[in-house]
Amino acid sequence: MWQDFKKFAFKGNVIDMAVGVVIGGAFGKIVTSLVNDIIMPLIGKLINGVDFKDMKWVLTEAQVDADGVVTAAENAVLYGSFLMNIIDFFIIAFSVFLFVRMITKAREKMEALKKKEEEESAPAPAPEEPKGPTTEELLAEIRDLLKEKK
Repeated sequence: MWQDFKKFAFKGNVIDMAVGVVIGGAFGKIVTSLVNDIIMPLIGKLINGVDFKDMKWVLTEAQVDADGVVTAAENAVLYGSFLMNIIDFFIIAFSVFLFVRMITKAREKMEALKKKEEEESAPAPAPEEPKGPTTEELLAEIRDLLKEKK
């Protein structure tokens, strides 16, 4: 069982996938920071200083006692955070699309180049051997020879 696990764990595809997951996680954090710290404040500034983190629809207010201690938390729909996550998703999805498109185009070019090299290096087709007589022609020739002998 240990040998099977080692074969699985150290195959190139598993290592590549692990590297992809780590890089993807880091890329996701960068994009989230870009959206939360740069894009959304700029959009908020353009629409009268709105902070998307504070955009919510309060269903029930928080319950606070006389001492200022919250006894029941606020219940709210945080649509501002949802909008930020949607923008975050679209940026990541578009980046992945561009990356996959770039890899696909590179792969197509490599395959075309490889095919062209194979065509150039392939030996020229051998010249066709002259065709011999057909069965009917041979039989007719044998018949004629037999007629001549008689």
